[in-house]
Amino acid sequence: MKALVSRRVEGRSALQRADELGKRAEYLAFTLGSEAYAIQIGNIVEILKPLPITEVPRADPEVVGVMSVRGRLVTVVDLKRRFRLTRTFTMDKKSRILLVDAAGEQIGLLVDEVLQVFRLAESEIEPPTVLGSEQPPHVVGIGRPAISAGAVLLLLDLAPLFLD
Repeated sequence: MKALVSRRVEGRSALQRADELGKRAEYLAFTLGSEAYAIQIGNIVEILKPLPITEVPRADPEVVGVMSVRGRLVTVVDLKRRFRLTRTFTMDKKSRILLVDAAGEQIGLLVDEVLQVFRLAESEIEPPTVLGSEQPPHVVGIGRPAISAGAVLLLLDLAPLFLD
């Protein structure tokens, strides 16, 4: 009986601690070069290992090509090129394609490596202005997860990336 009572007390204290941190949102963290980025998990349909990609002539430089996902053609965008982090397209064993809903269609985002899902409280998210300069519209915040001391995530909004 004592064990049952102590479990209830522990459970309540965990709930109270969660309330103190505030509402949480889940973000999938990934890397592009040496930087860590994150997208709200609700925007991600699937995480894929790179499939065969067919180049598209005269496409924008950040478009790697198209791939077939269960019979549907999906445009694949290299986020490193889109953010002007590099000019060359690279893919290795850790590379993944994030299938996301953006601009009314599914688009594949090529990333260097998928890290993990972070559950960020409102208190762990800062406005992008803390970086000191004006940030592009697709950077909506800076995540500083408490469980990962020193980690900084650039939180992305997909809508501004695909408006132009």
